[in-house]
Amino acid sequence: MRQLILDTETTGLNARTGDRILELGCVELVNRRLTGNNLHFYINPERDSDPGALAVHGLTTEFLSDKPKFGEIADQFRDFIQGADLIIHNAPFDIGFLDVEFALLGLPPVSTYCGEIIDTLARAKQMFPGKRNSLDALCDRFGISNAHRTLHGALLDSELLAEVYLAMTRGQESLVIDMLGESHAGGDARAPRVAIDSLDLVVITASDDELAAHQALLDGLDKAIKGTSVWRLEPAPAADEQTA
Repeated sequence: MRQLILDTETTGLNARTGDRILELGCVELVNRRLTGNNLHFYINPERDSDPGALAVHGLTTEFLSDKPKFGEIADQFRDFIQGADLIIHNAPFDIGFLDVEFALLGLPPVSTYCGEIIDTLARAKQMFPGKRNSLDALCDRFGISNAHRTLHGALLDSELLAEVYLAMTRGQESLVIDMLGESHAGGDARAPRVAIDSLDLVVITASDDELAAHQALLDGLDKAIKGTSVWRLEPAPAADEQTA
């Protein structure tokens, strides 16, 4: 499963009135793992940024003047997103800008090239109704450090959103359940069954870094609910139970 965390920075808030994309960043996940195969462009928007937008991203007209125009990076971008799911915080905003850029080049909408478009802002509002769900708020809620984020940046924000998305969608995954699901999926009584006793499963203990990350996640959950999460209320299994 290939997913791309995508973010843009723009000259203003309204693509329909002439605002343009000036930075584009994509972070690749394959089977929920960061690959390091990312895509990032600074883009000459061929216009100045609104003062409010400039205060957010800090990318001046002078800095962007020698950068490629969107039409020069469009093919590489389309190839990169081909068939992948796009994960975007406030997706209608970024997709709206990308669709306008594509239309200026005579190209069909972004959805023509990619798979599903997942809006993490919409998901966060469902998970945390009535709470702030900006990227900074979600980083705080899930215990993800964003201390280095003094200005918005498309690649930096994509990297942070990747961590947020993984934290938002983390669930219990079991090899045994997957195997049982495959054998029972068709509903065929003659389908082979998995003999649980016959499975020789390797036990991989968590590293110190993984344990620390786990504690940080629980701290974030406790902070979000202003209490103690259920995972800290259940007693840890005894040593003899773990080895039984």
